[in-house]
Amino acid sequence: MAPTEFATRRRTELFDALVDLFLAEGFAHLTLGDIAARLRCSKSTLYTLAGSKEQLVRTATVHFFRRATEQVEARVRPVTGAQQRILAYLSAVGTELSTASDRFMTDLDAFLPAREIYERNTRIAADRVRELIDEGVTAGEFRSVHAAFAADLTATMMVRIQQGGVRDRTGLDHADAYRELATLLTAGISA
Repeated sequence: MAPTEFATRRRTELFDALVDLFLAEGFAHLTLGDIAARLRCSKSTLYTLAGSKEQLVRTATVHFFRRATEQVEARVRPVTGAQQRILAYLSAVGTELSTASDRFMTDLDAFLPAREIYERNTRIAADRVRELIDEGVTAGEFRSVHAAFAADLTATMMVRIQQGGVRDRTGLDHADAYRELATLLTAGISA
């Protein structure tokens, strides 16, 4: 294995471990020393990933959403039919977010750079839902609807799910809330 391949693989492994740590425990209370000890590496190794804890959190958040997006799209790819694709998509989003502890979600919401990444990914997800709705309308599977409105409604609920508002009001965890959203959305626009 070439040195650059090893370095790239090691870097990915560290980011995967970092993301898993943050998802389980949050990040606001952790120092760089805590993180290095948990990942069994040195602080200088962490500094090769990012120049500060804040940059490390931001970069790890990007890594989480990139990894989650790959997993979501892999689950949607083999599914046929617009309704089933939307159900698969939103359910997969919920599944990916279900690994995030309440502490992580609270820390993410309180840390502006990470929250901005979440909000950007929510917009991307809403755009993906709009594309899936458009596909369904074109195929005659869905009635003619204002896809941008349906996507905006989806994005609004995604933010409420992330911020804990849905859990507080309904008791639904992230994964269940996404499944309910998918069911309501697809039932509401079915032809």
